[in-house]
Amino acid sequence: MNNQASNGKGISKHSTAALSLAALGVVFGDIGTSPLYAVRECFHGDYAVAVTKANIFGVLSLMFWSLILVVTLKYLTFVMRADNNGEGGVMALTSLVNRLKGSARPLYLVALGLFAAALLYGDGMVTPAISVLSALEGLELLTPAFQPYIIPATVLILAGLFLIQSKGTARVGGLFGPVVLVWFITLAALGIVQILHQPSILAALSPHWGVHFLFHNGSHGFLVLGAVFLVVTGAEALYADMGHFGAFPIRLVWYGLVLPALVLNYLGQGALLLTHQEHAHQIFFSMVPAWGRIPILVLATIATIIASQAVITGAFSLTYQAIQLGYLPRLKVVHTSAKQMGQIYVPVVNWILMIATIGLVIGFKTSSRLAAAYGVAVTSTMLVTTMLFYVVARNRWHWKMWQALSLSGVFFIADLAFFGANVVKILHGAWFPLAVGLIVYLMLITWKKGRKLIGTELKETAVPLEQFRKSEAAVSAVRVRGQALFLAGTPGIVPHSLIHNVEHNHVLHNQIVLLHFRTLNVPRVPNDEKIELKRLGGGFSQAMVHYGFVERPNFDNLLSLLRGQGLELDEEDISVFMGRQKIIVTKKPGMSRWRKHLFVKLSESAQDAALFFNIPADKIIEVGVPLEL
Repeated sequence: MNNQASNGKGISKHSTAALSLAALGVVFGDIGTSPLYAVRECFHGDYAVAVTKANIFGVLSLMFWSLILVVTLKYLTFVMRADNNGEGGVMALTSLVNRLKGSARPLYLVALGLFAAALLYGDGMVTPAISVLSALEGLELLTPAFQPYIIPATVLILAGLFLIQSKGTARVGGLFGPVVLVWFITLAALGIVQILHQPSILAALSPHWGVHFLFHNGSHGFLVLGAVFLVVTGAEALYADMGHFGAFPIRLVWYGLVLPALVLNYLGQGALLLTHQEHAHQIFFSMVPAWGRIPILVLATIATIIASQAVITGAFSLTYQAIQLGYLPRLKVVHTSAKQMGQIYVPVVNWILMIATIGLVIGFKTSSRLAAAYGVAVTSTMLVTTMLFYVVARNRWHWKMWQALSLSGVFFIADLAFFGANVVKILHGAWFPLAVGLIVYLMLITWKKGRKLIGTELKETAVPLEQFRKSEAAVSAVRVRGQALFLAGTPGIVPHSLIHNVEHNHVLHNQIVLLHFRTLNVPRVPNDEKIELKRLGGGFSQAMVHYGFVERPNFDNLLSLLRGQGLELDEEDISVFMGRQKIIVTKKPGMSRWRKHLFVKLSESAQDAALFFNIPADKIIEVGVPLEL
């Protein structure tokens, strides 16, 4: 055994500490900034209740048990077990369901899972806006003179945040954990001070206060659940980022620091409200002594920037997974770190998020108004997660129906209650993330469907490889020195670029390799399993190249793997042939005309295949292929 003691989970104590600190900075930023606005929205938002002892105790009780039921039990205890080779998130969960056979794979749930993933883009726009704006609104407590500068300052911070995305977070990532650690310690300390003044607030942890609140306030109390839900936003991130850190460090940080700090801070806010109801409009910063407000304001702003960074990075990762799974065209993806696979930058997504986020700040003007737009998208995703979890538990883990149904039923009731409390906000701003999710969803399914139709078109004119090799054009073609690599779609079918090359140039290279790229529903594929090579004779070979959905093809690596399979490839003599598809919109059935035009627009935005596969430009020969859609 090495000199690092094991923690019993197969990870050394040193590694666990490092992973836990990193997870603290990346995973818990969103849920960790909820104290800035969650309690305030219950007593000062659009559906606020009166600041009475019973209501304070009731709201705090609901918040505490929401953290226990939704975050602790649902996500950390059960949903995190549903990983796709270590990767989490609703996209990975959807992939697990999609791989089931027959009736065990409900297609409507696969579609819902895809829509839930699309909704996260809306969340990625609202979270940075509400987080940074809520922190800077603390300036009003210092002096009302700062009020006119809150919106401009928020816009500048958000613009700066998006402008530095191209640099990557690898260099500053090490700072995230320590800063968020200080933030959670501060949350706990602020709460403890107030609890010591009003220790009776600890009684709010009893569930009967929450039940009493809901019964006593009726429909109004139910609507307050929309604000209570703000304490669990970010729970989906715990699951989505599991692949980066592992489940154990995330659980360790939650139980050991984050949950106690959040509970103490929420109880502290309630304790202060018991004696100072007038502070409901800015309860968090009212807990801070006057001498400490500037440092806490700075810390809160940094914490919200970190929380925003996590959501933006999540949008990049989601986009990359969608590309790899065939739901989006090849977009430009920049890897900003040679060591960390998750450090990526997607320019087009970055600028769309930036414009939308800044537009939300200017349009909504206050974090209270933005809170109305926050919740529907996240609760929808949580509902879908519960439904997908039931299918996985029942059909992959083979739980008995009563076990899967009873547990999922409890989670579903909680999710449905939060969804119902938030859905009434649609006319107050919640329509925005739903609209974003719907637009993204239409893009995802249109691209997938369009590629399927194009594939059908290609099959209709397809020529089997064996038939081609025996054809007069191939037999009479002149053999020339060198190696030709043809990017091919379907195994056993000759790519159109090869057919056109023979028809027009009447030549074949001495060595021809047909490359078939296939993205698997696993994150990564080991190098020794990436290539399936089949020698066909007559100088022809067929290579099936497997990649995981978080991997990016690399041409140099591909050549190395092919040489490892025994192919003699000289980089100086290699030519890579690609088909350049020209899509023509027709009246063919299969998809509505407007979606066909959308597909063409998406095709035009696709990154050049050579760049996507990292193929040197001087090796490429493009052949035009007209296709009717």
